[in-house]
Amino acid sequence: MLDDILSLNPWLVAVGVNTVFLAMVWIAPKKLLTAAGIVHAWILGVLIWGTLNWPGYTVVGFYFLVGSGVTRIGMAQKEAAGIAEKRSGARGPENVWGSALTGAICALGTLLVDAPYQELLLLGYVASFATKLSDTTASEVGKAYGKRTFLITTLQPVARGTEGAVSLEGTLAGVIASAAIAFVGWGVGLVNLTGVFFCVIAAFIATNLESVIGATLQSKLEWLTNEVVNIINTMIGAIAVVLLALAWHWISQV
Repeated sequence: MLDDILSLNPWLVAVGVNTVFLAMVWIAPKKLLTAAGIVHAWILGVLIWGTLNWPGYTVVGFYFLVGSGVTRIGMAQKEAAGIAEKRSGARGPENVWGSALTGAICALGTLLVDAPYQELLLLGYVASFATKLSDTTASEVGKAYGKRTFLITTLQPVARGTEGAVSLEGTLAGVIASAAIAFVGWGVGLVNLTGVFFCVIAAFIATNLESVIGATLQSKLEWLTNEVVNIINTMIGAIAVVLLALAWHWISQV
């Protein structure tokens, strides 16, 4: 029965599966998405399933569920300190595309190119979500449980929730989160084990560069909102993993 469903036109399946999934999200007691966020997540989900089928959808679904979960870690404590995500973590359209625009571009790109470029785009797809989940997890765990937080550019102690702040607890949690979603990408056949390693490295690089941007530029440039920084962050992760893969290929050929 499942094989019969998956053999149908992927875009028709995308509409059906995504409608059912987001209907469940809509009626869930904890609001994970705003009403507008539901609409935009539906568009994203259809696009991802239509281009990358269930493997791509599994990766973005894993990001959404785990990312939403870690946002709620220590929510009462973070709200009392004024450093919690707005709307108690419910994602709006700006959050959907801030997190997933790079992944969506990579997914669409696979329709336009053949191997080996498709493999690079799949790496970029997984790395973009590994980067965002790493960033989200590091930030939320750091704000909730970070014993000591430092500004990444100066290593001076700063308060939790400060833009550009990092903590040991958050950093380790971010690495674990990026590895988890990269292994999901491997499990569904989007990347190989070497790709998993590259995705974790790329996510670590991008997450720390995002902290540098937050510490140096975000407060100075009005247009550099959290959502724009998220797009830049995931693009850095995708570009970094492609460069790592190309460098590895070049080294292996020498």
